[in-house]
Amino acid sequence: MNHIELKVNGIRIARDVEDNLRLIDLLREDLKLTGTKEGCSVGECGACTVVMDGKSVCSCLLLAAQCNGAEVTTVEALHHDPVGKKLQNAFIRHGGVQCGFCTPGVLMSTKALLDRNPQPSDDELKEALEGNLCRCTGYQPIITSIKAILKV
Repeated sequence: MNHIELKVNGIRIARDVEDNLRLIDLLREDLKLTGTKEGCSVGECGACTVVMDGKSVCSCLLLAAQCNGAEVTTVEALHHDPVGKKLQNAFIRHGGVQCGFCTPGVLMSTKALLDRNPQPSDDELKEALEGNLCRCTGYQPIITSIKAILKV
């Protein structure tokens, strides 16, 4: 067992966790933050992306114990964030959401990028999203959705 303390969506969390507990399991099962999706379980699809200490990370690849002292933001926190709220609305307006399974991870990868660079180039945007797989949109509606808030 490991004792960890971290911030999740601005709330301090202290837990004793098993050595093999992954961050995604802590979020989904213990904290009931089910917006973060588990897709491939090997860090290839990006569905489980969260922002940790300002960087997008695959929560299926991190042990909860590795997150001790970290600040983690999940898709549930976006509705409290002005940029996050604009992103969510743009995805709805411009068809960036279809089945929705990849959307939380895409939103979190985008949020991490926009926090670092509020006016990314097309290449920077594509690079930030390269770890997020989407089978439904063909990516163009996702890019269009993100670019819609960059013009504002």
